[in-house]
Amino acid sequence: MKTITTEELQKRVEAGEQLNIIDVREEEEVSAGMIPGAKHIPLGEIDSRVGDFSKGQPYYMVCRSGARSGRASAFLNDQGIDATNVEGGMLSWNGETRA
Repeated sequence: MKTITTEELQKRVEAGEQLNIIDVREEEEVSAGMIPGAKHIPLGEIDSRVGDFSKGQPYYMVCRSGARSGRASAFLNDQGIDATNVEGGMLSWNGETRA
């Protein structure tokens, strides 16, 4: 499984890159703040929403610590989707967040 550090992802976000960041945390967790531009799809909905992902696009999966996003990345990779796990998740994120 491919991974990216929060530092690497933060540099790309701050450089203005258009990235497909998917936050798989639960509703109450994302209310504390998400990476700007991230889309919220709870882990429990990933399998039923696999059709929302394009096979030609890379996705960056994030959760609180990196465990749930790792499971989401592995599942999506098995479906032929290019998904990268964000190591350390939001616990390691030092960049800007939005509500």
